[in-house]
Amino acid sequence: MENMNKNIAYEHIDFSEITKVRFCTLVEKCNYIPNHWHQSIEFIYLIKGERLATIENKSFLLHDGDCVLVNANAIHSMKLMETNTIILLQIPIDFLEQFVPDIQEIIFVLNDSKNTPRKQECLNKVKSILLEMKRVYDAKEDGFLLKFNSLLFSLLFELKTHFSVKMMNVNVGQRKKDLARLNIILKYLQENYKQNIALEDIAKLVHFQTNYFCRFFKKHMGVTFIEYQNQVKLAYVYRDLINTTDSLSMILSRHGFNNYKLFRTLFKKHFGDTPMKVRKHIVEQD
Repeated sequence: MENMNKNIAYEHIDFSEITKVRFCTLVEKCNYIPNHWHQSIEFIYLIKGERLATIENKSFLLHDGDCVLVNANAIHSMKLMETNTIILLQIPIDFLEQFVPDIQEIIFVLNDSKNTPRKQECLNKVKSILLEMKRVYDAKEDGFLLKFNSLLFSLLFELKTHFSVKMMNVNVGQRKKDLARLNIILKYLQENYKQNIALEDIAKLVHFQTNYFCRFFKKHMGVTFIEYQNQVKLAYVYRDLINTTDSLSMILSRHGFNNYKLFRTLFKKHFGDTPMKVRKHIVEQD
């Protein structure tokens, strides 16, 4: 989904040669990113703004000072209702395996409405560490990379000690195969989302019968293939709606949305209003 994120201002902090993690501060305009996943655990600390994060079919409405964790390979989507400023930290699973050998068999449960006072205290510590990581980078004092790395490992210690949950009956090999197939499917969809894609054709890409493909996709993505294709189209339409002055008909044609009635229904469902009212609201925000 990276080619959807053209309306994000990046302050990129590249520690890849030293820590293998990605850490940055982002300022994002209103945006909608359909279901996707990373082979990293992902922290999003919302400094300012509001967003709806849906992770494995559970939704979290985030406000200033909230933090959410997305586990590696967890299907998730993001919807931004206004401009957001966030701290983003992504830690690749292969990096974690060096220090947490059973990482493929555990998940981290950071966002739980049943958090005990002790868990909430630990969550507050995680937030404090993320803010301190940003402060250390911004200050760029002598030895700041050493300090950053020490904070990173403090964060990982908090996660492993207080927020890790063992998964039962996990089949790591099968999960990897399923994700590899989904990668093929979604790559093809990104390249051809404007077209009418026959289910038979997309099923053949991963050597599935059509009926099995439909069940497979719905199981892993939470929606049917056609519904997901429409979500991808909708994301591109929304991006152009808020970042250009092009007419709605021009935008819909550009992204292959030929059924206006369906588009209007989906848009209202996802964004709560008509396209023109949403565009007007965002222009007034700016």
